[in-house]
Amino acid sequence: MRGQPQTLDTRLFVQLLVFTECLDAAPVVAAFERSGLPGAVYANLNDPRGIGVVTMDEDPALFAGPVRALLTAPPFSTLTPLPAFTMFGRTYAQGREADLEDFLLYKVRRSVLNPRTPWAVWYPLRRIGAYNRLPRAEQGRIMMEHGMLGRRYGEAGYASDVRLECHGIDRDDNEFVIGLIGAELYPLSRLVKDMRATRQTAEFIASMGPFFIGRTLFQAPVPARAQAGGA
Repeated sequence: MRGQPQTLDTRLFVQLLVFTECLDAAPVVAAFERSGLPGAVYANLNDPRGIGVVTMDEDPALFAGPVRALLTAPPFSTLTPLPAFTMFGRTYAQGREADLEDFLLYKVRRSVLNPRTPWAVWYPLRRIGAYNRLPRAEQGRIMMEHGMLGRRYGEAGYASDVRLECHGIDRDDNEFVIGLIGAELYPLSRLVKDMRATRQTAEFIASMGPFFIGRTLFQAPVPARAQAGGA
């Protein structure tokens, strides 16, 4: 809590998988709901036959077990996966969180599974190597500028952000997965635009995307243990 050192070895892992050739989303949504898996199903805004499935858990074995079993059986097995849009990462902290456990394990769940925020923009990114050679204090200033912009959008109720590290667990060597979640799509697009003017994006980003833009068709309930938090 505030003023007290906090440590936590557990992280929340989050995966987005994208499919096309989905001519009828109803059986897909029904199968996902029956599975009881924690996550959401999206309609892909840029593909009228496309869907996205996001799942999350503290145990990465979930994705190699129950998630895999669901997505290799009908009706998912009739769909065409789009591996270029696969994103997988884990939550991380920067040391200034008031409630570390809530931030790492529950905040993402509240954002992604909130029925009042059906729009999502997901994308990976990678910084150029020069950023890692900057002094720690300068990195902090760069990230503060970037973070304050996101915080303003969050405090205004326009967007909540999901920030995941994916070092060593991304096929294209991306370093982060970002999810922007909101009630409306326009503020999410505007936030991406405004971020382009920050020093981090303007000087130190090597690549961003591909971008997946989705609107929820189904969201699992927010777990009871995540509902009371507010970090």
